[in-house]
Amino acid sequence: MTKLLGIIGYPLGHSLSPVFQQAALDHAGIDARYEAWPTPPDQVPQRVRSLREPDVLGANVTVPHKEAVLSHLDRLADMARRIGAVNTIVNRNGALEGHNTDVAGFMRALREDAGFDPRGKRVLLLGAGGAAKAAAFGLADAGVAWLAIANRTVERARELVASLPEGASSRALPLDHGALATDGPWDLIVNTTTLGMAGSAAAGETPLEASLIPGGALVYDIVYNPEATPLLAAARKAGARTLGGLPMLIYQGAEAFRLWTGVEAPVGVMFEAARKALRGQ
Repeated sequence: MTKLLGIIGYPLGHSLSPVFQQAALDHAGIDARYEAWPTPPDQVPQRVRSLREPDVLGANVTVPHKEAVLSHLDRLADMARRIGAVNTIVNRNGALEGHNTDVAGFMRALREDAGFDPRGKRVLLLGAGGAAKAAAFGLADAGVAWLAIANRTVERARELVASLPEGASSRALPLDHGALATDGPWDLIVNTTTLGMAGSAAAGETPLEASLIPGGALVYDIVYNPEATPLLAAARKAGARTLGGLPMLIYQGAEAFRLWTGVEAPVGVMFEAARKALRGQ
């Protein structure tokens, strides 16, 4: 029997997951189909219930549902519980288990693809949603010296700061140029907002202009479509190093693949499929 997997979010026009996950399944010889499951907020309970069916291996979860799915699951892995956000659901014989593979994906890309060790560094994190939570916990656990979290709704940034492990030096800021201009300089700037994402209302926008980016910083934009986001273009103009969002996307997907199938993911195959899709091939 062909097994089912999918991604839950709304909207899903931006998602590359069906492309690279299906390529990985086919390469590994696993009889499964990975689909896009656009799910408006009022349909989340019904969609999550459907994952209990015996032919479903599980699902990925993306914006805006990473927190909304929590109350519909049977158990949470430790990192998902700590963060309060789930991006991967595994069906264990009808019981649904929530995981957060964003942390592992985020940190692997930072260390392996950018060669950046966050210990002792000053970090500016833009955004306070589910992806920001994963980045913040990963950075706090890695021992950053200072973590500033900037968000349009400052209260959400304050809530994220309050949820971080004890000992993490952090503060909340409004996401406006005046506040950010006085709080640097930064060793690492991470964008977890959707500003600059192709196909979104904020396509073509950048959360930071080049004048606010230190030339010696690393700018990490987790937006992966387009690969060259407006923020990364501003960073290059400022003379900063850059890291796009595709490695994080692939690495978090690879960990999800392992959780669903028990097989190590063919990461090279996943990268190749994703890059071809981004280039319209």
